[in-house]
Amino acid sequence: MKLYRPVNQEELDLIIQLNWKGFPPRLEGQPIFYPVLNEEYAEQITREWNVPSYGVGHVLQFEVNDTFLSRFKVEKVGLDHHLELWIPAEDLEEMNQNIIGKIELINTFT
Repeated sequence: MKLYRPVNQEELDLIIQLNWKGFPPRLEGQPIFYPVLNEEYAEQITREWNVPSYGVGHVLQFEVNDTFLSRFKVEKVGLDHHLELWIPAEDLEEMNQNIIGKIELINTFT
């Protein structure tokens, strides 16, 4: 499944350090990693949250093995296109191991 993730510059720098092959562990107080299911929603989050908060926001695209993702249900968190997967922080390393190829930077907003 192709997924998207809005990130700030700090998180992008950590992903680059991981050679574009995984996401860094969640921070204290962040129990869920939530990739989104469509580019439109990822761009909306980036423009409305990351840019005002950090001055820049990035949209990433990556693919994860369907078998791994089948453990998680799609969560609708607003409008019809506001679709996310809620992956517990303790499952993030396993998700990273199930990424197919590399994470790609597909858009940057300032």
